[in-house]
Amino acid sequence: MLYVIKKEAVDKKMGRIEILKFSETVSRDVYNPTAPFVDRGTTYIAARTESRDIETDSQVVFFKEKADSVWCPDTNLPTFTLQDPFIARVKGELVFGGVRFPVENRSWRTDFYRGEDISSLGKFSEGPLTMKDIRLVELPNGKIGVFTRPMGEIGGRGTIGYMTIDSLNSLVNTDLMSADLLRGQFTEEQWGGVNAVYVLNDRELGVLGHFAHFSEDGEGNILKHYYAMVFKFNYLTREASPIKIIAKRNDFPPGESKRSPELDDVVLSGGFVFQDDGNVKLYAGLSDAQVGKMVMRDPFLE
Repeated sequence: MLYVIKKEAVDKKMGRIEILKFSETVSRDVYNPTAPFVDRGTTYIAARTESRDIETDSQVVFFKEKADSVWCPDTNLPTFTLQDPFIARVKGELVFGGVRFPVENRSWRTDFYRGEDISSLGKFSEGPLTMKDIRLVELPNGKIGVFTRPMGEIGGRGTIGYMTIDSLNSLVNTDLMSADLLRGQFTEEQWGGVNAVYVLNDRELGVLGHFAHFSEDGEGNILKHYYAMVFKFNYLTREASPIKIIAKRNDFPPGESKRSPELDDVVLSGGFVFQDDGNVKLYAGLSDAQVGKMVMRDPFLE
């Protein structure tokens, strides 16, 4: 069962919903970001940058915010030939990764890096062919939770899986295709994945992800529909709450699209920043061309 956020629950006052500005990215779109995070005292967003008409020149760049609320690249930091970045803090280390494309037969796989900070990141593992949306979280019991997204014979168009590992070192030799699948979240015509994970208490994780499906517009165009969604996950019993959609593309201001009309209705979750007032800031990619920010009530409190 899906719960679609009510329109009146989305506060569109100035500053609460906006499209972010990025500088020094000449002729390149910036989208599919992480949430802002602090590294060595500086706040960064990692985001995918790409030419409008090319998908094979993707670079992940680390941006820092200037005084005028414009994000600019930190040229002292490395860039990575990856798509759709993610970050996590695990066992005192910064874990970073993204999707490498193309690889064998124009497929893709997820690469993982680790280090004390951005400057020291080094590759230590990679996921199976065709698997995106692999996310790690340090659990209260000392283990590491791993969310996966197999597709094909196992997983259909894309289904969420879960398993635990003992350490980052053990990720290298772990068969991620063997993760337990979370049943009942998607029909055969739908798919989704995990974008970020948060520890809520000693049993529950808050999962931020995306829910997607195709449609046709009557003029021969195949349209993609991606929505930001959340669910709670009890990592001890491996039970998941129903998916709840929290944001759609038309909740944000109008903007550009990498390919219209195919990608006009796309929101890809990046991450949350939790606030002391019970709200969160959602950062997300919009239509494969921009980054949006939305302030909303913490969906894990409901």
